[in-house]
Amino acid sequence: QVQLVESGGGLVQAGGSLKLSCAASGYIFNVNVMGWHRQAPGKQRELVASVDNIGNTNYADAAKGRFTISRDNTKNTIYLEMKNLKPEDTALYYCKLKPLYGAGFWGQGTQVTVSS
Repeated sequence: QVQLVESGGGLVQAGGSLKLSCAASGYIFNVNVMGWHRQAPGKQRELVASVDNIGNTNYADAAKGRFTISRDNTKNTIYLEMKNLKPEDTALYYCKLKPLYGAGFWGQGTQVTVSS
């Protein structure tokens, strides 16, 4: 089993910054993809950014140029640095770990609220 604990969410004004962290523990295989997804009220959950165990990254169009995902394999932790935040970035942000085989694991989520 894998446990994911997110932190770093909060309330910020438009144009501000936040940095999210997600620490994984448990039975983690070396080959995996970790990422951030978000879900706003009334909307589907969507991918924000992901990074695999060798550092390849993938960003949603809405995140490109403003968000940076990074990973520390020694700590089994990923980060999402978010800059120039907009009200439409307001959502519950979830961390996900997808091993090479099998289903993925989700964290409980951390709320990001951006005021205009």
